[in-house]
Amino acid sequence: MLRFAFLLSCISLSLVQTVSAQGIRNVELLAASCASCHGTQGKSVGGIPSLAGLDKLHFIEQMDQFINQNRSATVMHHHASGYTSQEIESLAQFFSQQN
Repeated sequence: MLRFAFLLSCISLSLVQTVSAQGIRNVELLAASCASCHGTQGKSVGGIPSLAGLDKLHFIEQMDQFINQNRSATVMHHHASGYTSQEIESLAQFFSQQN
């Protein structure tokens, strides 16, 4: 019985690590779609704002304003409305961790 519990805990830990690794890959793929305008990992080199280092709540609020069209933009209304709330939260976390 003890061996079974140990094996089960190892499998569970492995699944958590796989899900976490998959989550990281997914958010990196989502962030890559932002790179064409906001720069690699959100580090803009032009006139478009950088996303790197933004406060998570600020990022989420801005995306919400785009979705609800409370903030003017050229293409961000379309981009923002294509994300789920979980994806926006993941992107907010990702960009907040970039220097």
